Amino acid sequence: MNSKINNFINGEFITSKSDLITVWSPQDGKKLTEVTNSSLKDLDQAIYAAKNAYKSWSEFTLKERVEFFYEFRNQLKNNIDSLSDSICQENGKTFEEAKAEVLKGIELTEFACSIPQIIHDEIQEVSRGVECRSSHVPVGIVSSITPFNFPIMVPMWTIPNALVLGNCMILKPSEQTPVGASKIAELLKISGLPNGVFNVINGDKKIVEEICDHKDISAISFVGSTKIAKTIYQKSTSNLKRCLALGGAKNHLIVLPDANSEMASNDIVASMSGCAGQRCMAASAMIGVGKIEETINKIKNKAKNVIPGKNLGSVISKEAKQRIEKYIDEAEKEGAKIILDGRDVKVSGKENGYYVGPTIIDYVTPEMKIAKEEVFGPVLAIMRTEEIDHAIKIENSSNYGNASSVYTQDGKLANYITEKVSAGMVGVNIGVPVPREPFSFGGWNESRFGVGDITGKSSINFWTRLKKRTSKWNASAKKNWMS
Repeated sequence: MNSKINNFINGEFITSKSDLITVWSPQDGKKLTEVTNSSLKDLDQAIYAAKNAYKSWSEFTLKERVEFFYEFRNQLKNNIDSLSDSICQENGKTFEEAKAEVLKGIELTEFACSIPQIIHDEIQEVSRGVECRSSHVPVGIVSSITPFNFPIMVPMWTIPNALVLGNCMILKPSEQTPVGASKIAELLKISGLPNGVFNVINGDKKIVEEICDHKDISAISFVGSTKIAKTIYQKSTSNLKRCLALGGAKNHLIVLPDANSEMASNDIVASMSGCAGQRCMAASAMIGVGKIEETINKIKNKAKNVIPGKNLGSVISKEAKQRIEKYIDEAEKEGAKIILDGRDVKVSGKENGYYVGPTIIDYVTPEMKIAKEEVFGPVLAIMRTEEIDHAIKIENSSNYGNASSVYTQDGKLANYITEKVSAGMVGVNIGVPVPREPFSFGGWNESRFGVGDITGKSSINFWTRLKKRTSKWNASAKKNWMS
C-alpha cells in the first residue's frame, strides 16, 4: 500500500495541491502511504458538492434513501476480508479484531436500514377540525470527525444514520488511519449513492478547525480524546452549530469476592488487552473488593497467553508506545507492583513495530496517575478495598463516565452498584458493556459533551430537526380557543 490517499469529493477521488502527511505502519514502523493535508479550499470544494447534492437528496423519501444502504450492506459483506486487511495495516489490529470491527459496521448499517420502521410522523387532532403533525427533517450539511482506533466502525456510527435521515456529510478521518474512509467512499459509490452526498476530507487539526468554523456546516460529531472533544464542542457551539463530542474514558470493573473467577478473569483480560487497549470501552481499572486473590492470579496467568504480534496487535505509533510505558514507569516509582510487565517488547520480524505487551499493575492507589488518566494501552491497574461503597466512591471520583461493570453472583448487589456508579454504559459480569442496536452508545461526564448518544435511536434526534405543522380544513367545525 503505497499510493497516495486523496480526498473524495462529489463521487470522485480528487488530487489536491495541498501538502502530504506520511502514514506509518504501526506493525513494522515502515511508511504505509501518504494522505492529503487538506486546505480550506479543499473543504469549500467538498461543501459545494454537498450543498448541490442536498437539494435533491433531502427530498428523497426515507425508504428511497434506505435502498442505497441495503446495497452498501451487501458491499460491506462482500469485502469483509479486504476491509479487515486494511484495518490491520493502518491500525495494527489482529485480523480477528479487524473482522469484528467490520461486522459491527454491518450491524450499524442494518440499523440505519430499519429507520423507516422506527420513525414516522406523529399526527393528532388536537381540537375539533384542527390537526397537528410533527416530522423529522434533516439538519443539512454535517461533518463527522473520527479517530484512529476504529477506522471502519466509528465512521459507521454516523454515516448510515446521518445520510439515511437526509443529510449530506463531510467525513474527516484520522490522518493516522485514512485508508478505511477511502474504502467506505468506494463502496458507497459502487452502491449507487448520488455524487456529493458523502465526501471525505483528509488532514490534521488545521482542517478540523476549519470544519468547526465553516458557516455552511450545521452539525458536527466527534470521537477522540476528552481534551480535543471539549475543544471541538466549545468551538463548534460558539459558532452556533449543534455538536456531539465523545471523549476518553477510565472504565472501572468492580470485582466482588463471590464473582465467578473463571468468567471474570477471561472477560477482564479480553477487555484490557483487546484492540491493544485502544478503545474507549476497555477495562483499564479494576477495583477488587475483599478477598479476590484467586481472580487476580487467574487474570495474570491468562494475560501471559496474550502474545504481541500473535493475538495482540500493535499500538498506533511510537509516541503512543512511549507514553504508555511512561505511565507504567511512573506507577512503579510511586509504589505500585508490576505483576506482569509488557514494556520493551520486540516482535520477531517486526522489530520496529509499536508493541506493548499486556501489563498488570497491582496495589495501585486512587491518587496515582495510572488510576486516574486514560492510558489507552493493554494495561490494567488494580486497586483494592474492603467496602463496596468505597469501590463506588473510587469509580465516581473519576472525571470520566463512559463504562463500568461489576462481577458478582448477587443480583441485589449488582443492581445496587450499577445504579450508583456514574457511567452512561454499565454491565453485570461483562467486560465490555457496549449496547447493541437499537440501544445507543454514549457516556457521561467528561466522556461526552453534548446531548444524546451517537448511535441507535438516540442519534435520530441529533441528525434531524422536528418540524411541527398545524392545519385547519373544516371551516364549519365548532370553534373554541384552539380553532
